[in-house]
Parts: sequence; C-alpha cells; structure tokens
Amino acid sequence: MVKNESPRLDATFAALADPTRRGVLMALQAGSRPVSQLAAHAHMSLPGFMKHLRALEGAGLLQRKKSGRVVTCTLTAGPMKDAAEWLAKYAAFWSVRLDALERYLEHPQEKKSWPKSSNDPKSSNDPRSASSATSAPPRAKSGARGRTRNR
Repeated sequence: MVKNESPRLDATFAALADPTRRGVLMALQAGSRPVSQLAAHAHMSLPGFMKHLRALEGAGLLQRKKSGRVVTCTLTAGPMKDAAEWLAKYAAFWSVRLDALERYLEHPQEKKSWPKSSNDPKSSNDPRSASSATSAPPRAKSGARGRTRNR
C-alpha cells in the first residue's frame, strides 16, 4: 500500500485534476478577481462553479474575501509550491531513467544478446514444460440437473 505524504498534497492534486479549476488558477495569476468575472468564462451555472471554488478553497489554493456584495478570489501559492517540490523529486528520478533509455535506444550496437542455454525450455521446440511434476486432471463436469421445486 502506498502511503501519501500529506492530505494537503492529496487535496492539491485533486483540485488540480479538473480543467475548470486549473482555468480559475490561471485567471488568478494576473491578480484577484471577483467570482462573477471568473464564473463568466466557465460556461456553467453559478452553483456548479461555486462547487469548484469550494474545492480550490478546501485545498488552500485560493482565498475568498467578501466586500459588500462582491466576493473576490485570490490565489494562494503555498500548496502549489509543495506540489512543485514533490514533482521535482520525481522529475529528477525519471530524468535519470529516461536518459538511460535514450542511450540504450541510440546505441543498438552495444546491445548484447543472452546466450541460449541447452537447459532452457524456451530454446527447444517442445511445447511441454521442462518440469517433471505432474498436474492434477481436470475436474469432471457436473451431472444432469436434479429435481426442482414446483410452485
């Protein structure tokens, strides 16, 4: 079982999984915006859009502030920084692996083939297993159907 590093990181990635939420975060990069302005670009009902804002707020990615009748959203960068640091660890890991794969694919002349062993069951044309063990015979099929209850 995989243990997650933090519930906050889980919430961040869950919030980033939706394209509408990512669009809201991109719009907030330029600065704070009223909810009505953000919702105008979402092409959905306001209650549906508010669910997305609650998910972003729950993940700590934005803050809402009410001034009179206007609710303004502001981007919060802390959770994004944590997610970027987590991804950076794996970027380094995969970079090394992909570089090795690239070297392997670019230099086919360095590939070595394994010598075939005379004991290797796959090297012969015999489809049977090389094992000397016997397997149990298949189970017999059930017989005819018995009496049933009439109603």
